[in-house]
Amino acid sequence: MNILFDINHPAHVHLLKHTIRILKQHGHEVTVTVKDIPAAKQLLDNEGIAYLSLTGKKRDSLIGKAFMQLHYDWFIWQLAIRKRIDIGVGSSVSIAQASRFCRMKSIFLDDDDDKVEPLVVRHVHPFCNTVLSPIALVGNRKAKNVVFYKGTHELAYLHPDRFTPNEETLRLLGIGAADRYFVLRFNAFKAHHDGNVHGLSLEQKLRLVDLLKKHGTIFITTEREMETELEPYRLAVSPEKIHDLLAFATLFIGDSQTMTSEAAILGTPAFRCNTLVGELSCIEDLEHNFGLAFGYQPGDFNRMLEKIEFLLLQTDLKQRWQQKRELFLSERIDTTDFLINFVEHYLKNSENPNRI
Repeated sequence: MNILFDINHPAHVHLLKHTIRILKQHGHEVTVTVKDIPAAKQLLDNEGIAYLSLTGKKRDSLIGKAFMQLHYDWFIWQLAIRKRIDIGVGSSVSIAQASRFCRMKSIFLDDDDDKVEPLVVRHVHPFCNTVLSPIALVGNRKAKNVVFYKGTHELAYLHPDRFTPNEETLRLLGIGAADRYFVLRFNAFKAHHDGNVHGLSLEQKLRLVDLLKKHGTIFITTEREMETELEPYRLAVSPEKIHDLLAFATLFIGDSQTMTSEAAILGTPAFRCNTLVGELSCIEDLEHNFGLAFGYQPGDFNRMLEKIEFLLLQTDLKQRWQQKRELFLSERIDTTDFLINFVEHYLKNSENPNRI
């Protein structure tokens, strides 16, 4: 079977890397494409995954994004025809849209709620053959071609069958697993669905740093240029090692959706502060059903600081979070296992693949 994976974000490398590798081992012909995103390419290189690069820089305006999307669609459509691709997989607009005009079937991985991504609901879901979504989205996904599974995107690479944290990463930073340290992550919020979404202000970031530096070491990672005041705390570690750091951290705090989920699933108390709090079912599931995460609107920043201070007084914090993590894992699945099975059986059930 000829399978195409399209990478649009560094997180998608983590999501798909094990599936790509195992499907190759099973004898399938696998092609990987990636947009011109240096962090994503670096992760693919580190994983030893060969790829074709889609040229064209990311744009911030909706019009710019639309023109670039047409460019990417054209490339994927030509590739699908030339390589006689059977199935295209990924959180990829291009695979979904191109599949309408060729023999390729498309599987779209989507863990965001309909209400926060109206453009995807309108311009992607109707084009693809199947939408795969975590079970937390039941009731918040209107597409008729959706299949729900008992996992999350993060469990494709952070399930204990796929990931064991490496303490050597900590030693590279001069800390140990027993040391108190904090990972902070600040987003750029430039995706098409972000709109007027915002996270922490500089003043709030500085207040957070002032609180945490009294209790341990601070590491800050960001996807944009860092403010001068925060530069002393910049994290100096390669991207593929960030999950080791999250696993042993005392707390994670930031305005990032993905890294909040990653920290929580690894058993680290995770705080998120942005205007999307209350809008994303997968993170709300981690917070309200398993108690692994906390979400605060920017206007509730003071309440978040109070909760952080309260947790820092707990001597058994990590042990309690590991117990919560075990409960979460007992009710969820290894997403990589699910994806491999779904893709390999897809064409056999092509008349009604959503029965798988």
